[in-house]
Amino acid sequence: MLTYIPAVISRQRLARWLTEAFAPAVLVTVLLVLLGVHAEPGLGRGLALGAVAALFESVLPYLYILRGVRTGKITDHHIGDRRQRLVPLLVGLGSVVVGIVVLVAAHAHRELLAAVAAGGVGLLVAAAVNHWWKMSVHAAVAAGSVAILSLVYGPALLAALPLVGAVGWSRVELKDHTWPQVCVGAVVGALVAGGVFASLR
Repeated sequence: MLTYIPAVISRQRLARWLTEAFAPAVLVTVLLVLLGVHAEPGLGRGLALGAVAALFESVLPYLYILRGVRTGKITDHHIGDRRQRLVPLLVGLGSVVVGIVVLVAAHAHRELLAAVAAGGVGLLVAAAVNHWWKMSVHAAVAAGSVAILSLVYGPALLAALPLVGAVGWSRVELKDHTWPQVCVGAVVGALVAGGVFASLR
């Protein structure tokens, strides 16, 4: 029994690290900045517009969630309680719409706009599914990010798929999701993000 305790602690720590390091807000921010740099002429413009996209699609919605946690309206920043997810998802969707307007006004590259739109559709789907079931948003965003990056940088990026599995494992290990919730999230995320991005880029 004593030899088992450190292994459990180690698994829990690894799961927590994966959950935090590859949280949706982190992945979306990195993805949009990478796409901004890839799509826009000039590094400075790419970084700036990628940061603007990340602000509206990731940072502002995450700040809203943190405010909810501080005021007690949301139990934790991963919103483990499905009943608390709808309003933050809709707030995120509204922020994405404003972000698209700002990016269009700034003449952002179509590829960056397509990625932001894909995120918005993903939020809409997540909000709809959440009404009946607790799909893993972590897995959805991880799989969607891999799908978009593989479309932009080539199929070699599919080598990152084990990362999606690792993120999914972390959610199950922490007892925040079941394997069906993780698997459905990954499939939906890849199909929605990849499909919307491919059709709009």
